[in-house]
Amino acid sequence: MIDTSQSAASVYRYSDAPNRFITVGKIRLAYRELGPRGGVPLVLLNHWGAVLDNFDPRIVDGLAASHHVIAIDYRGIGLSGGSAPVTIDEMARDAIDMIGALGFKTVDLMGFSLGGFVAQDITLKAPDLVRKLILTGTGPAGGTGIARVGAVSWPLILKGMLTLRDPKTYLFFTSTANGRRAAKDFLARLKERKLNRDKGPTPRAFLRQLTAIQAWGRQAPQDLGRIRIPVLVANGDSDIMVPTPNSRDMARRIPGAELLIYDDAGHGGIFQYHAEFVPKALAFLAA
Repeated sequence: MIDTSQSAASVYRYSDAPNRFITVGKIRLAYRELGPRGGVPLVLLNHWGAVLDNFDPRIVDGLAASHHVIAIDYRGIGLSGGSAPVTIDEMARDAIDMIGALGFKTVDLMGFSLGGFVAQDITLKAPDLVRKLILTGTGPAGGTGIARVGAVSWPLILKGMLTLRDPKTYLFFTSTANGRRAAKDFLARLKERKLNRDKGPTPRAFLRQLTAIQAWGRQAPQDLGRIRIPVLVANGDSDIMVPTPNSRDMARRIPGAELLIYDDAGHGGIFQYHAEFVPKALAFLAA
């Protein structure tokens, strides 16, 4: 059931997009949408602990200039109800059900980090649903170092607390001057929305999602050769969360996949290089 109490008019800035809700299997799930209606919508799937306010508005606004863009909150996080799943399999099934409930038979997917795991699993589970796939800052099931994301992240999360900085400063960006400047700019963009912001993740949801990520890192590799749609893979050259070799591995294993690696950039390479990434993503979706 879709909450129709809010206007369905197109919105052209992510900072102005209203929070919307749809009930799927008795669970109320949150999303925001913007851009022109019609055509194949682009569904955005975000990172560990992310809520709707963690999508980069420069990327969302750029993509929404010519696409109907839908950003979603996973079950159990942000404004979505229910309990956060502890497997990527459940997250993928939730997304498939949500897309169906919204009335779409075909979508494009863009997944960042955890969202990239979910996007791959959706594509393998429901190949007829997905037209094009963009995988950013992410890796395959059983990928190098993915099971160690907690071990890598906790010290830098603590460092963020001790230095009074958002941990994404250290987790998503390099320690070079370029990286620090990009981190500052990105974190400022995430604060542009002033009204009707999402709720932050609870510690329980954060830990349950980490369980899902670690299980993805330990599970058997999937047959990515079964993905027979256009795929764009992007990452920074110095990703410490989902190590960059995973991006190269995915691009090698997915037939015809295109690979973008950004210099002097970490996990958040697409945020640092948003001005270059958005035109590339738009060209990919339009081809």
